[in-house]
Amino acid sequence: MPDPKLQIQMLHDRVMIKRVDGDGERRSSAGIVIPATAQVAKRLVWGEVVGVGQHVRTVKYGDRVLLAPDDQYEVEVQGSAYLVMRERDLHAVASERPEHGTGLYL
Repeated sequence: MPDPKLQIQMLHDRVMIKRVDGDGERRSSAGIVIPATAQVAKRLVWGEVVGVGQHVRTVKYGDRVLLAPDDQYEVEVQGSAYLVMRERDLHAVASERPEHGTGLYL
């Protein structure tokens, strides 16, 4: 008998994130192709929030967040990889109309 699907409830200040940007090649603003094997020191990545704990205050489901790849735990759920982090380890939240943001847009 197969296992039934389980709903995941994040605890405390934990956030579950699905990475949006892959680890593949990318292009610079000048159009130069940077291969996936190029070493980049301390590069932050974007992800989408897919679950939040009851004590999370600043992010919600569906938000796009900036995080450091070194501060993460990875878990696989039904064949998809997700990251589990504390809310305080997130660096930024992308919003459509920032009230007190940097003035930069994605």
